[in-house]
Amino acid sequence: MPETKEELEQKPEVRKELARAGGEKKPGEKVKARGTDKFWFVTHGLLLIGCAVLYYLVESKFVPLSPPQVDLAHRIIRGVALVVLVLAIAKAISVYALRRIDDASTRFTLQRVERLITALIIALVVVSVVFVNWYPALAALGVGSIIIGLAVQTPMKSFIAWIYILVRQPFRVGDRIKIDDATGDVIDVGYLDTTLWEFGGQYISGDHPSGRTIRFPNEKVLDSIIYNYSWALFPYIWNEIKFQIAYQSDLEFVAKTMQRVVEEEIGEEMIERVGVYRDLLARTPVDELQVHERPRVIFRVDEVTWIDAIVRYLVPPREAGSIKTRLIPKLLTALNAAPEKVMFPAGANR
Repeated sequence: MPETKEELEQKPEVRKELARAGGEKKPGEKVKARGTDKFWFVTHGLLLIGCAVLYYLVESKFVPLSPPQVDLAHRIIRGVALVVLVLAIAKAISVYALRRIDDASTRFTLQRVERLITALIIALVVVSVVFVNWYPALAALGVGSIIIGLAVQTPMKSFIAWIYILVRQPFRVGDRIKIDDATGDVIDVGYLDTTLWEFGGQYISGDHPSGRTIRFPNEKVLDSIIYNYSWALFPYIWNEIKFQIAYQSDLEFVAKTMQRVVEEEIGEEMIERVGVYRDLLARTPVDELQVHERPRVIFRVDEVTWIDAIVRYLVPPREAGSIKTRLIPKLLTALNAAPEKVMFPAGANR
């Protein structure tokens, strides 16, 4: 059964878009740790206890060590304990915070950010263990960063572009996009590059996957036009089918017939979805935009001596080809059923 407007508004991805526009908050829900998660929490706890025992043994001089060795052992034990603590906190955030996010794309992105922050903190802990004096370490790190930055400008630019993708969200994992000549579904957004699962392309027409993957550096999003066919609130595009008919055809009959056939095929779900989209537009300064939820039929004068009968309708981008394939025979059958009202060019559409 088609979803009602109220049911659509309860969907997590729709709630997110409505909340972004209207300031609504998403209710929280309880998340429980799985068996493997509990195992890792216990492991982290045992490691911290082990570090505490080792620290006590070194401090109590149970193990005979020289003063420099004692100092080094203290730093190593503290460093290991901090690393374990950071990993435990990261695991807790992943289990009790990130898993509460229903949207898979957002959860995937935040997990990437969490791993990056965790890695940076662990790197700082390691530096603090290796270098007793922070000033030479920071100086060396600064000089090294300048040298490395000059040598790897493109990767650094791509990393900055990754942050831009996180903040501005020109696309997310799962979106269908076109960037330059590449078209595909986003299957991974890494720190330096993005991977698409191509559809269409050089060897195949339409919107069917080609089987190839496309990988491009993230920096491309900073100076390229991106076409995004996916939006949680309105994941549709307009498509159209065109037939040539004679001037003597009954245009009113043609329009009603084509609209009826298409409505029967696409159902009521898109009509409900457009209602939610209109609510969102009403909250913005561009509420004068008109969004037609039902198929529309328009007529145009052909370059020769015929009239183009065009039906436009909403379709999920990944289903554009299959829906058109189903619609064309049904439209032709309905129109050919009234040859006295619908006249085609000889041998053109029959």
